[in-house]
Amino acid sequence: MRKAEPLILTETERNALQKVANTRTEEARRVQRARILLLSADGVTQTQIAEEVGLSRPSVILCLKKFSEAGWEYALADSSRAGRPAVIGEDAKIWVRNIACQKPNAFCYPQELWTITKMQRHIQKTCQGAGYPELKEVAKSKVWDILNEAEIKPHRIRYYLERRDPEFETKMHDILVVYKQIELMFDEEGNVIWPEEGRRTVTLSYDEKPGIQAIANVAQDQLPTQENGFIARDSEYKRLGTISLLAGIDLLTGEIIPQISDTHKSADFISFLKILDQKYDSADKIRIILDNHSIHTSKETRKYLETVPDCFDFVFTPTHGSWLNLIESFFGKLSRVCLRGIRVKSKEELTDRIYNYIAEVNDDPVVYRWKYKMDEVNVS
Repeated sequence: MRKAEPLILTETERNALQKVANTRTEEARRVQRARILLLSADGVTQTQIAEEVGLSRPSVILCLKKFSEAGWEYALADSSRAGRPAVIGEDAKIWVRNIACQKPNAFCYPQELWTITKMQRHIQKTCQGAGYPELKEVAKSKVWDILNEAEIKPHRIRYYLERRDPEFETKMHDILVVYKQIELMFDEEGNVIWPEEGRRTVTLSYDEKPGIQAIANVAQDQLPTQENGFIARDSEYKRLGTISLLAGIDLLTGEIIPQISDTHKSADFISFLKILDQKYDSADKIRIILDNHSIHTSKETRKYLETVPDCFDFVFTPTHGSWLNLIESFFGKLSRVCLRGIRVKSKEELTDRIYNYIAEVNDDPVVYRWKYKMDEVNVS
């Protein structure tokens, strides 16, 4: 028995063929041909493949030949034309990739992103007018191959954050200088060393987490049992409103200082500043790393700051630079550990549980340390 030439299938090709082979709605001949390709890729001989799928050996050979010529889509399809498919030139491939590098609406389609089926149909419809008739019968698998060779994926979106702040680098440097100064205040054993002379400065990383939803169950959760080792929860729920968490981390002690309110206004921020003013010694300077939210620079906030001159020092993160603020690490942990899947009977219960969680954290506080680009910072 002669073995079929080994097929090398990509993961995408194998998944597509398995989907065809396992479906009950595909035509029987397409299922047979998909199984031929999969068996051949597994190293099964041509004779054994013929017996397995119930076809003649020449039919198996023809299917494998069509795959080697134009891919799996062509191998599964019935073709009325004779001979091998037209060879696709490099210019035609560049034309296809140029299409993929534009959005469908540039060609008057309503879609935002290309699908391979949509692109295949567009190529087949317009290729002759563009001077590439060899693409008239192009298969979807061949379109995939052309795009994959250039690592173009027009069906995917990868998000990024554009730096719209012209002073981004300067502001980032200011933040990193603060983190470096904090780092230099610790000795090798992790103890804080205060300067012998001059005014002390305490530094907090601050932000708000608004819109925390209080959600109630409409039916009681069913706890895990020996038979069902998971919590069973009714998919319906009731919204009870939202709360906002205002919080800062003392970067020298790791203590979380929280305030929870129903709103997210200047009055709430001023109330938080008053908490800090009462907490720390009046002789200390309170330096706060925070973003450019309007409540931090509002008329009401500025008016309050005038009543406590030289008490607070704000260090603003760049626009779209909230990732530079260490408090975001705590908010991420809060969401994963405390708020994930939480159900309460009232907003008050949600507030109490958040306060209790922060109290647990403060029982064994962690001093957050910034690492990114710290080697490039010089504070001398």
